[in-house]
Amino acid sequence: MTRVYNFSAGPAALPEAVLRQAAGEMLDWQGSGMSVMEMSHRGREFMSIHAQAQADLRALLGVPAGYRTLFMQGGAIAENAIVPMNLMRGRAGADYIDTGAWSQRSIAEARKFGRINVAASAAGSGYTDIPPREQWRLDPQAAYVHICSNETIGGVQYHWTPEVGEVPLVADVSSDILSRPLDVSKYGLLYGGAQKNIGPAGLTIVIVREDLLGQAHPLTPDAFNYGLQAEADSMLNTPPTYAIYIAGLVFQWLQRQGGLAAMAVRNHAKAALLYDYLDCTGFYRAPVARACRSWMNVPFKLADEGLDAEFLQGAEAAGLKQLKGHRIVGGMRASIYNAMPIEGVQALVAYMKDFAQRRG
Repeated sequence: MTRVYNFSAGPAALPEAVLRQAAGEMLDWQGSGMSVMEMSHRGREFMSIHAQAQADLRALLGVPAGYRTLFMQGGAIAENAIVPMNLMRGRAGADYIDTGAWSQRSIAEARKFGRINVAASAAGSGYTDIPPREQWRLDPQAAYVHICSNETIGGVQYHWTPEVGEVPLVADVSSDILSRPLDVSKYGLLYGGAQKNIGPAGLTIVIVREDLLGQAHPLTPDAFNYGLQAEADSMLNTPPTYAIYIAGLVFQWLQRQGGLAAMAVRNHAKAALLYDYLDCTGFYRAPVARACRSWMNVPFKLADEGLDAEFLQGAEAAGLKQLKGHRIVGGMRASIYNAMPIEGVQALVAYMKDFAQRRG
């Protein structure tokens, strides 16, 4: 069997150890005689998987008392609607910070539910940075302030936590959750799709402060009501059982790696290796401002974009897969989430150097 280096932005690579364990348990989970995919979500076996995954997630992130962790469905795109349905709480509107394509998607969806104030935007820089906090024009009466912690397409990431006063801070953390330590207590709500750093597509993680529960708009569907889901321990409807199981295995794998502090050291080293090379060559360029560069998604371009197709074809042949940039920004993009070993980044840099020498 040949495993490639998979630089997909999502669904993304999973730790090989997790895949091997899941394969070994596919037909018979721990002597139950059943696959996890066949289990009743109310049965003893799956309830133990669910409880352990919840406990391990809380331990990894240091989730404090007064917060609930929910396993939901629909991905971050659904949460773009679910958040205002639950958190408007009778307020007229909310503040959003526009740092790229996913922020824009969140803003467009939230506008269906109230007045949205774009308190700051990086449009002027072509979405290559994050507006400084002193430029934000926040409404003190806003229901919440929303950010996207890491823009998967543009490669812009917050390396600081915004201070927004008493207004709850909400963050889409889909593409950098569990990549480094996170102070949950500074947020009212965190949400993210699992398919980048946690597990397969189909599971959505929500971490919400308890005082924000129970005030959903009356027309909110029960399955999207955070308060009802919290009361039902994320079992109001059948949850994505197999995705939760895989996420639980990933949580255990992260613990074996040394937790999030250890992952931060690894992820910073991988990103630095790639950015350091990009910064020392004129053959490639990294468009994002240095202070805002993502550790997870590294977009880059060739000086001669006419060589893009040849570059990608050669990368595929070298076992470096899914490096094509998003259609919105073009170029290349290397997504180097937790499961990407540093050897994968080393192989990419070696290929980039060789390609530049041959075609530069």
